[in-house]
Amino acid sequence: MIKLFVGLGNPGPEYEATRHNAGFWWVDALARELKLSLVAEKAYYGRMARATLHGHTFWLLQPQTFMNVSGRSVAALARFYKIAPEEILVAHDELDIAPGQAKLKFGGSHAGHNGLRDIHAQLGTGDYWRLRLGIGHPGVKSEVVDWVLRKPAPEQRMAIEDCIARTLKAFPAMLAGEMEKATLLVHTSKPPRAKPPRPEGV
Repeated sequence: MIKLFVGLGNPGPEYEATRHNAGFWWVDALARELKLSLVAEKAYYGRMARATLHGHTFWLLQPQTFMNVSGRSVAALARFYKIAPEEILVAHDELDIAPGQAKLKFGGSHAGHNGLRDIHAQLGTGDYWRLRLGIGHPGVKSEVVDWVLRKPAPEQRMAIEDCIARTLKAFPAMLAGEMEKATLLVHTSKPPRAKPPRPEGV
């Protein structure tokens, strides 16, 4: 069962629409759907909301520490409420996935993502869930920093927004701890390609 839903990003209006803030966008969309308001909480270095649904209490969190020290916020809230790493889901931007697609994954390395790197360090483990929201790759490693801190093209932003709306459908399964079902919903959310018509007589 997921008790803590974290969205990664950088605080401040200058970063609001940048690719690196895709995790913030996901938590914002979830908060809107659940009619929750995120409130600044100094003790957890972030904006958070707490709610109970179907008997399950859960938290939404957007660290306001800047991406590279996201773990300070996540660990502070998790420790206070005794939330185990495997009960945490972190939504974040993912270079290796195309805009409009997403993957749900448990554990593994931080793959160079600075927000995940700090969460690993602060929790002392990589055994938490990640919702990897595709933002695409610029194609050249030296351009990655500039790419994540820039706004996506309008069609890419629309694809990411559509993806966020689709992956939110997995929220009830995540909350209930039905992670296989949640994974299936996230991974099969892309509409199947239309099959070409079969020739007659085959």
